[in-house]
Amino acid sequence: MYPIISLSITGLLTLFLGFADNKKLVFPLSILFLLLALGLSFVDWNAPGYYFNGMLAVNNESIAFWAIVIVTAILVLSLSEGFDRIEFSQPAEYLAIAQFSLVGAIMMVSYNNLIMLFLGIEILSVAMYVLTGADKRNLRGNEAAIKYFLMGAFATGILLFGIAMFYGATGSFNLDSVSDLMQEGSADALFLWIGCTFMLIGMLFKVSAAPFHLWTPDVYEGAPTIFTAFMSTIVKTAGFVALFKILSSAFNGLGEVWAIMFAVVVLLSLVIGNLGALSQSSFKRLMAYSSISHAGFMLLALLGDHNNALSTILFYSLAYTLATISAFGVLLVVSKERTENGRAYEKIDLFRGLIKENGFLTAVLTISMLSLSGIPLTAGFWGKFFVFSNASGSDFFWLIIVAVLMSAVAIYYYFKPIKEAFDRSGELSTIKINSIFKIIFGITTLGTIVLGIFPDLIRSIF
Repeated sequence: MYPIISLSITGLLTLFLGFADNKKLVFPLSILFLLLALGLSFVDWNAPGYYFNGMLAVNNESIAFWAIVIVTAILVLSLSEGFDRIEFSQPAEYLAIAQFSLVGAIMMVSYNNLIMLFLGIEILSVAMYVLTGADKRNLRGNEAAIKYFLMGAFATGILLFGIAMFYGATGSFNLDSVSDLMQEGSADALFLWIGCTFMLIGMLFKVSAAPFHLWTPDVYEGAPTIFTAFMSTIVKTAGFVALFKILSSAFNGLGEVWAIMFAVVVLLSLVIGNLGALSQSSFKRLMAYSSISHAGFMLLALLGDHNNALSTILFYSLAYTLATISAFGVLLVVSKERTENGRAYEKIDLFRGLIKENGFLTAVLTISMLSLSGIPLTAGFWGKFFVFSNASGSDFFWLIIVAVLMSAVAIYYYFKPIKEAFDRSGELSTIKINSIFKIIFGITTLGTIVLGIFPDLIRSIF
């Protein structure tokens, strides 16, 4: 509750800071505003309650996810170097939009009413549409923004139609009352099935799960790298928590039919994401297909025991976020030292010879790729382990076998950047890293290793 108010106010203040003569104040004050929102998040710790007539539910679980998305925003935006060296000007507008997007993410994490879910998705989605096209001079970015907007608009319409059908079947938007109605068997079956199916489609688009993933590679590649990292972490975390709440309440009691539909989506996400990444030469497109693959893993966790699913999503989201920030951060640093046709060069062979110029960046990139592939002693290994453990109690054990096989496939393409980095035949210019980047990389890399050794540090929260 308090972070929503805080970020709404500070987002407006950040906009007005854009008119100040000294624009160097915009970036540090924006980070300070995010730290303020992070501190206010814990005001309700151990004090669960409802706000706005029960439309928002606050508890320790939701606060933990608030902290993840806000800390993620701080880490990602800190990689912008104060927006001094990126392709577009007027940083106040983009920093303000980033803060507003967090309002939508927090609403998606905490909603107890489907109308509040819809508002949260729209606030987050509209912000992402704008940030994707932030570099107005980049035609590829403009194309990505238009694709994202048009396909996102259709997905939003589908989601809204599903909510309307759901209301027609149950007479309520509130998740608590919906669960009671479904247990009593008083919901209209036809409208209920239609509503749940369309809501599922709308939400699966938001988390880039197959077969609703077609926008992901183009949008990831076209957006500025800093906002690709923002999109691939915060949107996915908020989307999966929102999806979990729907599945654990609205879908509760629908039987095995929706579970079969869900299993098909998991299968397609795992196969398409991993096989699609094999042939990619662009690092950002590789990370896009990787995102689709990880969506499949997180969806697999939702097929298992719902009592442990939320803690599994929390750990997996954090592990994925730390590794993704590291990967895109290294790309951001190295790509600025090499251009192609006046634009940053972002193909995988960009990292060739990195070990000769900067061993620290090589270590950061290597650990992030190892974590994403699920190698032991990294957070990614335990993330996948907890997913398999949670899904083992479901009726879809065969999906775990597919997931394990696809994890083996993933090792091949995740090792491509590592192989290039250790190839001493490459020639890179001297790469300089400022102190902020070193701190961010230190946090994300150390976090990946610590969680890989002590995974219960996070799971013990629940």
